[in-house]
Amino acid sequence: MSLYKAWTDMVVDYVRTKGEAAFWNEYGAVEKSIYSKILAKHGTEIKGNINSLSTEFEVSSIFFMGFLDGVNESLVETIDLEKVEEDTDISLNIDYEKLYFNMLDAKADYLYNLPQWDAIFSLEKRKEIHTKWKDSKTVVNTNKIGRNEPCPCGSGKKYKKCCGKTA
Repeated sequence: MSLYKAWTDMVVDYVRTKGEAAFWNEYGAVEKSIYSKILAKHGTEIKGNINSLSTEFEVSSIFFMGFLDGVNESLVETIDLEKVEEDTDISLNIDYEKLYFNMLDAKADYLYNLPQWDAIFSLEKRKEIHTKWKDSKTVVNTNKIGRNEPCPCGSGKKYKKCCGKTA
């Protein structure tokens, strides 16, 4: 069984037996610990096999796999998680701007508010990334619906007599 499959199976079993809140409490603490260490030495290359890295960050290889699952889309080159085993050598080349953005997107305030970010980005830069994140969530409807056109909800009524009534 792959390490990634072991991770996902463990999460499902954990949530089923102890609940989702208990899982996020435990995993959140692990994640916060790993990110605190990584951000503190952000100029240092992070590489090794899963066993050595999980030992370095003081977590089980399964929980380190969970960390990889979360950080993967913030890497310059993503890792094929399905192929990762405990003896697989990896190198984590983190795009810190993308990582901060993804932490905002995940609403992980316990991570994007870590004090270690102060040494990486200025407050202005973090505000700039936050603005980019907010702008990415703003949806602008470019197709204006005329009052007398059919309602897009599919009711068959005119827009003004259906969904446009409250607009």
